[in-house]
Amino acid sequence: MSILTEKQKMLAGKAYQAGDAELSKERLKAREIVFEFNSLAPKFIKQRKELLKRLFGKTEKMFYVEPPFRCDYGYNIEIGDNFYANFNLVILDCAKVSIGNNVFIAPNVAIYTAGHPIHPHLRDQEYEWAQPITIGDSVWIGGNVVINAGVKIGSNVVIGSGSIVTKDIPDNVLAVGNPCKVIRQITDEDKDYYYKNYKLGE
Repeated sequence: MSILTEKQKMLAGKAYQAGDAELSKERLKAREIVFEFNSLAPKFIKQRKELLKRLFGKTEKMFYVEPPFRCDYGYNIEIGDNFYANFNLVILDCAKVSIGNNVFIAPNVAIYTAGHPIHPHLRDQEYEWAQPITIGDSVWIGGNVVINAGVKIGSNVVIGSGSIVTKDIPDNVLAVGNPCKVIRQITDEDKDYYYKNYKLGE
């Protein structure tokens, strides 16, 4: 039986040591690209987009990420079409982060696939683990939201500002709080509210 590398363990969701030479080299490579991305003047939109295409595992035609941005590896991040992220997005992508189409992310959002052992004996040996995060289509994530490892957020969801998402969130709901919980379904009444109160379409 072949011995798994620390990277293979990480991607398989097994306990691994992040100080491994291969993983350290890959994080440094990502940091170099992220540093260049964050250092470009605001007018260099096309250049920033090209850097993210190099960094991310998958992109579509329409996406925009406001600097500053931070991530661990980059190649575990997959974003859908019409993706927008505001300032200070942090994605610790030790496992895959899959994001659907038409997703809007407010400032200071943190997406953490990584976790550490509760017991200090293992934590002191620099073991950690990672679980994938999935975000569906047409999702709005409010400011200062934290999404923890292993979470799946459905489509057509709104996550309220300041929420800590520790469990899966189903489709078509508004969810808020710490820990984040479903408050109610999103219905056509919500659409009608905006047409009525903001006179959309006039």
